[in-house]
Amino acid sequence: MALRPAAEVDVTADLVRALLTAQHPDLAGLPLEVVANGWDNVVLRLGDELAVRVPRRELAAALVRHEQEWLPVLAPHLPVPVPAPVRVGLPSDGSADPSFPWSWSIVPWFDGLSALAVDPALRRAFARDLAAFLVALHVPAPPQAPANPFRGGPLAARDESVRGRLTSGQVPDDGALLDLWSRLVEVPAWDGPALWLHGDLHPANLVLTPGDHRLGAVVDFGDMTSGDPATDLATAWITFDAVGRHAFREAVTARRGTDDATWARARGWALVLGTAFAAHSDDDPAFADLGAHTLAQVLGDD
Repeated sequence: MALRPAAEVDVTADLVRALLTAQHPDLAGLPLEVVANGWDNVVLRLGDELAVRVPRRELAAALVRHEQEWLPVLAPHLPVPVPAPVRVGLPSDGSADPSFPWSWSIVPWFDGLSALAVDPALRRAFARDLAAFLVALHVPAPPQAPANPFRGGPLAARDESVRGRLTSGQVPDDGALLDLWSRLVEVPAWDGPALWLHGDLHPANLVLTPGDHRLGAVVDFGDMTSGDPATDLATAWITFDAVGRHAFREAVTARRGTDDATWARARGWALVLGTAFAAHSDDDPAFADLGAHTLAQVLGDD
């Protein structure tokens, strides 16, 4: 099954150049190159210091607006850079601009290496950096924080989809994972305040500084929401090996007193996301490998 849904708008460098010319003409002459074409957005590098983040389907348009509204609020309180927009692009109906129906953003460009391209053993170098980032991010969110039906809620809400993937024949070790899931889904739900969440904290959204593999930036806040911090703490199994996970968990718990139930739910969220990567990444070998890594780590803790 394909990972990426079909684009509803063909976002090309020519289209974005025209949007820049109409709305941000002082930037329109900079070099422009498509560097990523993801599930929700196309990212283009703009000159040496900027990037343009443009939704490729309607569902993603609301997520871009969430980033535009909330990242400038959160960014000053976080220990590493995040892509808070430096300029905002507006929808256009084609009367004066090229036709494009949704908001889009101009954000900082972060030089570095995707953690997805780094062996899990080397990711240990930023385990405590990522812990510090989440300790800073996981503070009570206001009631108007973005809602997300797929992140931040109780594991029970994901029960049907997880069991569906585990009985589809697309996920290895399905019997062992189903037994584990049946235990984890029964862990008591989060009863604390709704905390700010990144919502999609996997290695492809972590930028490492060249040379030392320390955390340089955290990107792609499209799934940002509020709720149970276990959703983000699942990165302990998604991103790290056992050594890195121990360092990450120790650093988070030391500063937050995170209880065993929250870590158990985090392991459950890693199983949720790992099965999704494993079942839906036929067109993306890197995410298929990430799914296999995540599920091996989840099972390896037994």
